[in-house]
Amino acid sequence: MRKLRTVRVIANGEISKGAYLLTFKRDFEFIAGQVLGITTDTDIEPRLYSIASGVKDDNIHILYTLKQDGLLTPHLSGLKPGDKIYITDVFGTFICHEKPAVWIATGTGIAPFASMALSGLSENKILIYGNRNRSNLYFHDTFQTLMDQRYFPCCSREQNPDTFHGRVTDFLERFGAENNHLPFYLCGSAEMVVDVRDILIEKGVPFHNIMSEIFF
Repeated sequence: MRKLRTVRVIANGEISKGAYLLTFKRDFEFIAGQVLGITTDTDIEPRLYSIASGVKDDNIHILYTLKQDGLLTPHLSGLKPGDKIYITDVFGTFICHEKPAVWIATGTGIAPFASMALSGLSENKILIYGNRNRSNLYFHDTFQTLMDQRYFPCCSREQNPDTFHGRVTDFLERFGAENNHLPFYLCGSAEMVVDVRDILIEKGVPFHNIMSEIFF
């Protein structure tokens, strides 16, 4: 187990049904896209979460969804300001630099891309992001502001005038081949990553141009 240290919760708000944003003070440096381990008890194995805040922000934001049968998130969801949690040092290699790229995410897999965008890395990126409903498109307003026409939100279970109706995989079937030379960064469930990677390879994207981070 990685070494743990204690921090205090600043906020822990439910931003949509079953989805929370946990906040604590930033007192360390990190690279956008990195993760850290979090637990509420030293007897509970830390779970890894991508940081969802900018590298210069005063606070660290962690996006998570409540799993009623989970070992950790039922405890996380009950945290109040002032409560203590235990965190590991940051680590990880899911790093995107200033060059053009395509970001693809579903669900809470949007967290590392929120960090990248809030760290000033969104200017020459394309983001394709999917979830079931518009209310579950986390950081939607932020991405609309920072990326505008380079942000493609997808909703699989409802139709909206400003979102694509369908899954991310459905959107990719229509995605132009002019972007095939770019690096692609994928973050989401294992199933999503495999399905998207297969589509991209079939479209001619080189395997070495596809980087992925899987959320469990």
